[in-house]
Amino acid sequence: MEIYFSFLINLLGQWGFWAIVLGMALESACFPVPSEIVLPFAGFLVAQGSLSFSQAVFAGLLGGMLGSIAAYLFGRWGGRPLLSRFGGRFWLSPQHLQLADQWVVKYGESAAFWARFLPIVRTFISLPLGITQMSFSRFLLFSFAGSIPWTIVLIYGGRLLGENWTIIREYGDWLNLLIIAAVLTWGGLWWFRRQSRK
Repeated sequence: MEIYFSFLINLLGQWGFWAIVLGMALESACFPVPSEIVLPFAGFLVAQGSLSFSQAVFAGLLGGMLGSIAAYLFGRWGGRPLLSRFGGRFWLSPQHLQLADQWVVKYGESAAFWARFLPIVRTFISLPLGITQMSFSRFLLFSFAGSIPWTIVLIYGGRLLGENWTIIREYGDWLNLLIIAAVLTWGGLWWFRRQSRK
């Protein structure tokens, strides 16, 4: 994996903006390209002056949405039979699909938002959402909204840490939990205020 990660980092360093787009598109389209490497390194490029912060965020969001749309359409048009037959060739194990399925069953359409904060689930969630024929416009809305905080926080963290950006990869799971806690707190406060006004 370290050889693979080194190759990925070299690619990001050489191609900058377009490598971020490609890396995030591949991750969201169910390929093993961790955003915990792509986005913090994008932040490191921002710290070096190779990219502006807005360019890095735009590249991350653009790539993430392109990959998510591809996976969604694959699930919607191909369905489970196609995934069961060819999924193994694209690193899709039955366990990955089962985990994503559980999220769709438990959280419905909102899974498109919440799954963006969780390792593994984030990568594969678009497939079952496509299979369940979720409204495409709502899929785009929830997916984009969920991708924004994840992308911004990881890029900003990479920028702050500079050459030590790899620390984020080591603490990626804790970062996921912190983001979820922040979003839940914000959502709880919004709901409480709304109820108080009523």
